[in-house]
Amino acid sequence: MTDTPTNPPSEEPRAGESAERRRFILQVVQPGLAGLMDGSVSTLAPLFAAAFATKETGPTFKVGLAAAVGAGISMAFAEAMSDDGKMSGRGSPVTRGLVCGGATAIGGLGHTLPYLIQNFEIATIVAVVVVLVELLVISIIRRRYMDTPLLKALFGTMVGGLIVFGCGVLIGQS
Repeated sequence: MTDTPTNPPSEEPRAGESAERRRFILQVVQPGLAGLMDGSVSTLAPLFAAAFATKETGPTFKVGLAAAVGAGISMAFAEAMSDDGKMSGRGSPVTRGLVCGGATAIGGLGHTLPYLIQNFEIATIVAVVVVLVELLVISIIRRRYMDTPLLKALFGTMVGGLIVFGCGVLIGQS
């Protein structure tokens, strides 16, 4: 018979970290960051594939909106169903699901909204700038709450974003 833990993980904070801050990070920041990263990066490929395939703002906006909303719903359910919070101490699955799903949708909508601009070239330039701002914000959040060195956070976030962006462009131009 194996020993299985019956108590949630220790709420003892790391050096200099309060239990309240740790709880906030586990229950709000981490699911929000995962959602923001997923929404900001996973929706790049469909959005920019549509943009470069059609060179039209209307259809691109609809694809981006569908990708952002769909990703938000998917991530909300995935986070809520991944862990009931009892063993991990991560708190209410409903709260985490709402935070994660909401952040995912916001991440995808950020670079979708520029396609409400009628001029395709301007909309695309604005969308690319928004993507860069999103990736910078994610890096800053990782630095602030996850103690990731800023250059490491920027590098990892930018590389992932550029790969997905490039896939979208290549698919859209094929």
